[in-house]
Amino acid sequence: MSDGVTTRTEGAVCFVALDRPAKRNAIDRDLLARLVDAIDAAAADRAVRAVVLHGEGPVFSSGVDFAMLRGDVGEGTAAGFRDRVRGMQAALSRLETLETPVIAAMHRYAAGLALELALACDLRVASADCELGLPEVRLGLVPDVGGTTRLVRTIGYARAKELVLTGRMISAGRAQDIGLVHEVVPVGTHLDAARRIAEEIAANAPLAVGVAKRLVDLGANADAHTFLELELWAQSLLKSTADAREGALAAAERRPPRFTGR
Repeated sequence: MSDGVTTRTEGAVCFVALDRPAKRNAIDRDLLARLVDAIDAAAADRAVRAVVLHGEGPVFSSGVDFAMLRGDVGEGTAAGFRDRVRGMQAALSRLETLETPVIAAMHRYAAGLALELALACDLRVASADCELGLPEVRLGLVPDVGGTTRLVRTIGYARAKELVLTGRMISAGRAQDIGLVHEVVPVGTHLDAARRIAEEIAANAPLAVGVAKRLVDLGANADAHTFLELELWAQSLLKSTADAREGALAAAERRPPRFTGR
């Protein structure tokens, strides 16, 4: 019996699913922790070079579990509430800092906490019928699990303010236009699209992919001089790896490289 999270591995790609379809994959603290633990475990497997996060059933996720939210809002102190939310923030920060790339494959609906989860992933694919947004202000609240922070970094200050202040749900096409979603695909093909991207990533040198991911993340808010120095340090470390030697040799011999992650 599923505890709300299921995994399966196909080749170098691990598929991790929100598997609570009777609740429209609504997310509570325990489910979020199990989900990130599952992705973390997949990332620790040397055979896995990319992870696809998706939702079972009719929607990716309806967002926060309202039963949990009702209890959080109606009970306890403000300090206690901050501690609980801080734990959820930490879970998504842990997801974001994994070196293995994570691709969110969304369909039909991704609201509130569900979109915050997707924003902590590296790439986002959505089916053409998907609606996305952060409607927390309609509940008298704000996005508090990294939603505002990552949304600003992803789509910019002005567009983030538009989505957060209106609480508007937008179409997948609009999300792609503003840079929130990387690819919009026909209904029913979001997993196949995410798989293709994951396999493309998996064909590359895994150490270089992991370093490149962290380089972009860490350098995004750095000044140009610091970013350039980060590039130099990263490259000077990678040049000593077996994969870098294999990549150069394969290019010289005009053959596909055989990367081992060393």
